[in-house]
Amino acid sequence: MRGGVSHRLSGGPKGARAAVPLLAAAVLGTLAIVTVEQAGCADPGHYVAVPGGYELVGGCLSPDDLVVPAAPAAPALPAAPVPPRS
Repeated sequence: MRGGVSHRLSGGPKGARAAVPLLAAAVLGTLAIVTVEQAGCADPGHYVAVPGGYELVGGCLSPDDLVVPAAPAAPALPAAPVPPRS
């Protein structure tokens, strides 16, 4: 089939198909490095083994930074017992 889809896609400049993803990767990598540099955390913290697991010591988060949802309310009990089915 002459002039099909594959012929039209490869008609651009050679190397452009490889250059665009590499350029995008370079931009995203640079953005990631700049973001980490500006994070402003001098102490990344470390994990310490404690009974029952591990605990994060240090770091940039305080317990007030974490949002913990309230525990769900207990289901309401019926006012009167339900008679058994016969």
